[in-house]
Amino acid sequence: MEFNVIIEKDEDGWLVARVPEIRGCHTQGKTIEQVLERIKEAIEVCLEADEKDIVRPMKFIGVRKVEIATN
Repeated sequence: MEFNVIIEKDEDGWLVARVPEIRGCHTQGKTIEQVLERIKEAIEVCLEADEKDIVRPMKFIGVRKVEIATN
């Protein structure tokens, strides 16, 4: 199976990876390689724990940043 993984950097410099299709499936690491290895492990654990909470993977289209003005 293939899953979409979103990777962001937190305020402390850690990379945080999450899988939108699997509620609660996330991990962190200091490098891309580390966070990708850890998210694969997290996906396996999540799949074993509770397959009924998994939304079938959607086709990835893209990511955009949207800026809004605040008062």
